[in-house]
Amino acid sequence: MENGQIGSAARPLYTPEERVRRDSTRWTLVQGILAPVQFLIFGVSLYLVVNYLRTGENYDLAVASVVVKTLALYTIMVTGAIWEKVVFGQYLFHDSFFWEDVFSMLVIVLHSLYLLGLFAGIATPTQLMATALAAYFAYVINAAQFVWKLRQARLSSSAAQVQSPDVQVAAAGGDMAAKAAQAPEIAQAAAIAA
Repeated sequence: MENGQIGSAARPLYTPEERVRRDSTRWTLVQGILAPVQFLIFGVSLYLVVNYLRTGENYDLAVASVVVKTLALYTIMVTGAIWEKVVFGQYLFHDSFFWEDVFSMLVIVLHSLYLLGLFAGIATPTQLMATALAAYFAYVINAAQFVWKLRQARLSSSAAQVQSPDVQVAAAGGDMAAKAAQAPEIAQAAAIAA
């Protein structure tokens, strides 16, 4: 039951070969850049949505911010899937990120429901903002999943470097992407915002 296992009991988060691919692909840098950008967009949008719900003001700004957040999510999801393909050989649902990817699908669905309600005109402003808040709540949980994986990756990377200096030397050749990509897992989540 590979996909059903939580954590890295069945396999390490990255094999030595996967770690080298992770550190050498430009998609790791892309994810490392998109994740904090998406989180910044999320923070601004969350403020605008909550402000609208409290005061009834700036509805158009709140709506636009959720649309931008959703587009950022779609972008990070697509580039995250490419990253997963390069590193693990499949676009989504690899054992190392199976549950994060599953939860990312919920995040995508909730954001997409917001867009459907908005552009089809089938939701009231309050329903739209409630949908946005549900999507954002799911996004925060999903981001936390990826932060946890980042922590696991750092711990396993430290252990792997101690155990295998040859892999450490190979990974060090991964140029700027290896250094800039301290948080590829957050971005792929932060899926992907998500």
